[in-house]
Amino acid sequence: MRKKIGQIFIEKCGLLPASLEEGLALQAGVVTPTASVTTPAGGRERIGEILVRLNHLSEESVIEALAQQWNLPYVPTIDVSEIDTSLTQSVSIAFAKKHLILPLRRIGKTVEVATSDPLNQAAIDDLRLLLKATIKVVAAPPRVILSRIHNVYEQVTDSAEQAISDLEDSTALSHQGLPDMEDLLDANDEAPMIRLANSILFEASKQRASDIHIEPFEKEMAVRYRIDGILYPILSVPKRLQSALTSRLKIMAGMNIAEKRLPQDGRISIRMGGREIDIRVSNVPIVHGERMVLRLLDKTSLVLTLEQIGLSDEGLSTLSRLIERTHGIFLATGPTGSGKTTTLYAALQKINSPDKNIITIEDPIEYQLKGVGQIQVNPKIDLTFGNGLRSILRQDPDIIMVGEIRDVDTAQIAIHASLTGHLVLSTLHTNDSAGAITRLLDMGVEPFLVSSSVLAVIAQRLVRTICKECKTSYVPSKEELDKLGIKTKVVSFYRGKGCPACLNTGFYGRVGIYELLLITDEIRSLILGKVDANRIKAKATSTGMLTLREEGIKKIVDGVTTTEEILRVTHDEI
Repeated sequence: MRKKIGQIFIEKCGLLPASLEEGLALQAGVVTPTASVTTPAGGRERIGEILVRLNHLSEESVIEALAQQWNLPYVPTIDVSEIDTSLTQSVSIAFAKKHLILPLRRIGKTVEVATSDPLNQAAIDDLRLLLKATIKVVAAPPRVILSRIHNVYEQVTDSAEQAISDLEDSTALSHQGLPDMEDLLDANDEAPMIRLANSILFEASKQRASDIHIEPFEKEMAVRYRIDGILYPILSVPKRLQSALTSRLKIMAGMNIAEKRLPQDGRISIRMGGREIDIRVSNVPIVHGERMVLRLLDKTSLVLTLEQIGLSDEGLSTLSRLIERTHGIFLATGPTGSGKTTTLYAALQKINSPDKNIITIEDPIEYQLKGVGQIQVNPKIDLTFGNGLRSILRQDPDIIMVGEIRDVDTAQIAIHASLTGHLVLSTLHTNDSAGAITRLLDMGVEPFLVSSSVLAVIAQRLVRTICKECKTSYVPSKEELDKLGIKTKVVSFYRGKGCPACLNTGFYGRVGIYELLLITDEIRSLILGKVDANRIKAKATSTGMLTLREEGIKKIVDGVTTTEEILRVTHDEI
């Protein structure tokens, strides 16, 4: 005789009998449900669902208990590599997500199916008809099944090449709008142009692209993705589809499709396999049509911590002490796309606490930080960095982050804020740390203000890291060591051979290299004397500062990146 589920909850899951009685009373309607545990419309609720809502049991323990009651295998995890993706061709993603059910593999005339609801006989019967096979059920947690549904359907989504092939045979191009925040894996619109646009966005997200470049030329339209800071040609779109693809993307971004002579900006918000992605779109007219650049920001990705951005142990310790100061300016410097904002976000996360008032002014706000007040610059209503910073000072802040110091007005307000008891974090566009000091002086800031307010400057670059899947060692040549200025004998360096995981590039992901200039008494005296950046840098290196090139060499020796990569990003160093 089959055990009652309540008895299994008590014996296997450690449920208290009193908690079971509470759930049964609520199910029977003897106890009036509170606002937080209101019974949903649509009929009698299962006891397991009630106990989960009452926080007496987890979803996983309920599924495991059901599996035991019905003598079904229970699998806490599912290896995506063992799933037969051909089975999904007969099952829509909408059906799979609605019922949290996924076909795993075919065994003879039987198909093994994972579900989080073994009692949903209707869905199991539907699968039996769809797959024309006997069904063997295994139970799995709902979060595991949902994750694997996204993984599997990503693999079978139409490619951009397939969408273009369909368009070659299509005579009608649709420009219908796409509802906001639709999950592209759920999109089943048959209009080939819509599928082409969706495929370009989907593939970019799947390949970790930060930007999509769509560039019209005389005889074709090129699509390129920026992956780990490098642009790669991805797709060539026939010239006759150029206008339709551009119009489709402009509609998605909320732009005026009739205006083709002036630059426009727009924004697209989509879901991709459950991840929310914000896309900023820039459109400019060029000689062969309209050029578009789409910047992808994954809103669900976590902001990196200071420990994760690539700082050395000594640099991490020093930087952690600096940002605990109550006043002064800390500057991050480097070219566009060198990770300056990520560094400042990591610093803010490190020092963020309920007893601190942190306010930022940014252009744009790339990631939302919990517990931090973030202001978006808006020049159309005269909300500039300078004006916004003046308003922030009336908000009783402890810590201020200014997205970028672009002019003397912003620089002076930031410096005066630091001198009146505020910690200010900001960025500058200079090649190295010493250059940030001379940039402030060139803007017109008085040397005594710079020397008394700036705590430190960190210059940085992002370098691609060697793919772990195809990493191999080799003995460096004398010429390679000479290029790096290494005089000692080195046993081995590393490089990536190239594999499917890294798109045959040999690299996967990026990490920072840093040059941390501390404003010591000796550096302050040089600033007061208005000396050039080279003398400031020489003094700093003589007292122990490692340059970007030297930090990069440490990353090469540690097997993190390659010689070519360090030479590429530090080419301006002597």
